[in-house]
Amino acid sequence: MTAMTRKVLTGARVVLPSGVAEDARVAVEGRTLAVPDLPGAYDGADPYGATAGDDTYELAGHWIVPGFVDMHVHGGGGASFSAGTAEEALEVVDAHRRHGSTTMVASTVTGDLDDLARQAAVLSELVEQGDLAGVHFEGPFIAPGRCGAHDPTLLRAPDPADVRKLLDAARGTARMLTLAPELRGGLESVRLLAEHGVIAAVGHTDATYDATRQAIDAGATVATHLFNAMPGLGHRAPGPIAALLEDERVTVELINDGTHLHQAVLEMAFRHAGADRVAFITDAMGAAAVGDGVYPLGPLTVEVRDGVARVVGTGSIAGSTLTMDQAFRRAVTVDGLPVADAVRALSTNPARLLGVGDRVGSLEPGKDADLVVLDADFTPVGVMRKGEWVVQPACV
Repeated sequence: MTAMTRKVLTGARVVLPSGVAEDARVAVEGRTLAVPDLPGAYDGADPYGATAGDDTYELAGHWIVPGFVDMHVHGGGGASFSAGTAEEALEVVDAHRRHGSTTMVASTVTGDLDDLARQAAVLSELVEQGDLAGVHFEGPFIAPGRCGAHDPTLLRAPDPADVRKLLDAARGTARMLTLAPELRGGLESVRLLAEHGVIAAVGHTDATYDATRQAIDAGATVATHLFNAMPGLGHRAPGPIAALLEDERVTVELINDGTHLHQAVLEMAFRHAGADRVAFITDAMGAAAVGDGVYPLGPLTVEVRDGVARVVGTGSIAGSTLTMDQAFRRAVTVDGLPVADAVRALSTNPARLLGVGDRVGSLEPGKDADLVVLDADFTPVGVMRKGEWVVQPACV
């Protein structure tokens, strides 16, 4: 048996948990990171320096960041997780991996419970074989007045028995379920999810400030795409936004595509919640990484024009066409976030929430070799997952 060739990436700015290392090096052995470290950290011979037998990548002028973790994505590459087939789900996975999402959760949309259970059974197999990090049920337990791109005829109150049916169908792979806690059975369902280690997310809701606080006390820990599909922040009726932003137990999802949120609103949320409580998501549908056109989204039809997806017949925004590399680039170049804070929002925080922070979400020895190589303009030129190049950089 021949020894596995080691990969050594040198000369880049590397974003580590401790900060940005200039002119640094990342070594990869097999599927894992051998060492991300500062040059000159060793006295005498550097045991991790490149040798004649290594694949060496000279990446001066580039950045190396952890692979992105998208905890809320419905589709991409012209395909959808809601199609209910492994083949189409893998098309979504491939499309987003090429844009840096090395870890992702498959999000469903509102449908008949039996159909959602069938989708979960298919997706759970992809979780078990390592292609996905879990399943996220968005709907049908949401408020009719905030349904957005969900079929209003299929909505229902979150009866704990129905919630349990979906969890059982996912065979332990359910990671998150979005619901409106003010509906009948809402708080009981939040407690059920918490008891089973599934993230209860508040979203597509008309909950009051007090009802949202009750949901958080019951175990809700995520705000599904904060600001979108919920009442606006009022000075007499602060609603769910204030409750979700102010509570340190809650991580807020933000869709940073320039369409869902005004830059000032995103910056306000980031300042108020702090860098450790924000998770950027794509909420992407099938047009992501493809372009304009007509696409299915669950039982609905969506038309994408100029990169904005809307439900045919209602005009409601229907998810996004965002990829995580675009969200990262906008965060740094438009929103003015420090690169380290963008990494927390796109990698570290969602990895921690999903319970996989011991393997992904940061560049540390022994973790999976999941990383993205960005050029000076923060455009991805390389993507690695578990030590293998998905997109190989030209800088060799």
